Amino acid sequence: MRGMRRTLGAILAALLMVLATGCSFATEDPDYVPPAPLPPLEQLQQVPVTEQTTLSAGEDVTAFVTADKNIVCAMTSSRGGHLNLPYEANSYSDAANNKFAVVPVVHCELAKYAAPEPDDIADDCAGIGLGYLGGTALLTPEKASYGSCRSGVTQMESEFGPKGSREGPVSKLRELAEGQNIERNGLRCSAYNGGVACGNISGGVAFFVSREGYQLISDGGKTVTGNLKQAP
Repeated sequence: MRGMRRTLGAILAALLMVLATGCSFATEDPDYVPPAPLPPLEQLQQVPVTEQTTLSAGEDVTAFVTADKNIVCAMTSSRGGHLNLPYEANSYSDAANNKFAVVPVVHCELAKYAAPEPDDIADDCAGIGLGYLGGTALLTPEKASYGSCRSGVTQMESEFGPKGSREGPVSKLRELAEGQNIERNGLRCSAYNGGVACGNISGGVAFFVSREGYQLISDGGKTVTGNLKQAP
């Protein structure tokens, strides 16, 4: 009887040790399929907003870069089509632009990116000899667009593209962690699923950009263009 008590005591001691050390004997389910990522507007609606203080790039701009250093975004403003960007030379502050209204926008640049689809090319770049290229995205309260008329590389390409320097203003920006949202002036961005979604939730417009491609969303998610027609 005494030996049985010692055996039971040893078993109980072993069980208590397992509980105390937090050990687990769970096994993987071979049939488990992880849920698909949310559509961009749903992602922006559901994920809590992150404190943006540490992402500030100046009094009027909040900027961030993704953890993989492929996307940089500025939550900033536009005047007459001129953007206030902390990482690109621009004419936003020229006195000639004071007559234009200030519009909140989000502008993103990619180091590696897809070409724009023909139906999403928003400008023929007439008379200036420039091509409409991918690698940039712009969100206003009413519209999302991908690509622009330009020559040469963007700042993001010059720093983190295939021949990038890995040094410059983008390299000094803080990261927005995967799965986090940030909001400024009614526009919201989220780093998720290997890319960035930015949108105006109340207006039902958004974009999603990644290395593989992009989406442009309007009509509250009813209209989707780009080379990622399905939810990313």
